[in-house]
Amino acid sequence: MKGFKFVETAGADILAGGGGNGCASFRREKYVPFGGPDGGDGGRGGHIILQADPNVDSLIALYYQPRQHAEDGGKGMGQKRHGRNGQDLILKVPCGTVVRDETTGEILGDLITPGEQLMVARGGKGGLGNCHWKTSIHQAPLEHTNGEAGEQRRLRLDVKIVADIGLIGFPNAGKSTLLTAISHAHPKIAAYPFTTLQPVIGTIQYDTFTRLKLVDIPGLIQGAHTGAGLGHTFLRHVERTRGLVYVIDMAGSDGRHPADDYATLRDELRHYNPALLQRPALIVANKMDLDPALENLPEFMAQTGQKPLLVSGLTRRGTDELKSALHKLVV
Repeated sequence: MKGFKFVETAGADILAGGGGNGCASFRREKYVPFGGPDGGDGGRGGHIILQADPNVDSLIALYYQPRQHAEDGGKGMGQKRHGRNGQDLILKVPCGTVVRDETTGEILGDLITPGEQLMVARGGKGGLGNCHWKTSIHQAPLEHTNGEAGEQRRLRLDVKIVADIGLIGFPNAGKSTLLTAISHAHPKIAAYPFTTLQPVIGTIQYDTFTRLKLVDIPGLIQGAHTGAGLGHTFLRHVERTRGLVYVIDMAGSDGRHPADDYATLRDELRHYNPALLQRPALIVANKMDLDPALENLPEFMAQTGQKPLLVSGLTRRGTDELKSALHKLVV
């Protein structure tokens, strides 16, 4: 989307609604000889709830409006009328949002499933009306209580995209072109490094009505696990994937040998999270429409001991075989 800003981390200052005050009042009716206390209770303050929504792609709403306050409860009234409860505030966030209390560092929840909810701040209880203090020897109580304050928190939200398969590779490996060739995604494509500045989601629809969601991770470089390039920020998005695809520029367009690229990618994943190396994975030799790719392929196979899937994202050679292999990888 033109002009779309992807925000994967946001802070939020949240305050649940305060409870309404209890009421001190007395029943007075012309033909009722003995009145009495009839003050109602205050209403509960509104809770603040986070909800995972598959139609929300970013934390941009909270990024620009980090202060969120739920509605306060209404005051109690005479005739034992209860104050109105404050309306709950439901904040929609992307599926895959990890929620932390920034003050304590405690993880409050991990919203993965669409529609899943997490109460992050509880509304205050309403105060009690004076009718609760009436006894046989205390017929006209004036006592009542104020409502409790709503819970207040400073949150940190981090998005880890939920996808079936992650595409990883060096800048200019052709991941965006490949994603366009096999899915309905339309990422920015250009002949310079770091064209992809944010994760891009694509979906493959099979004839069996099965769907696979792919995420194109911005290009990794050596040292990505320490923060080099853009990889450190986005490596977290491969953690939720069920399978990985190493997209290798077999033509060596940037002067590196494809076998070295593969070894570096594996090394970066090992440093970031060794468990990622145990995920089901495919190796895709991209740019096979170029002559240098044909020359580099035998040496790549000899050095790595791996037989990659031969593909050209530009000419779409081998993309049908790739889609079939992806289906077998995780389904």
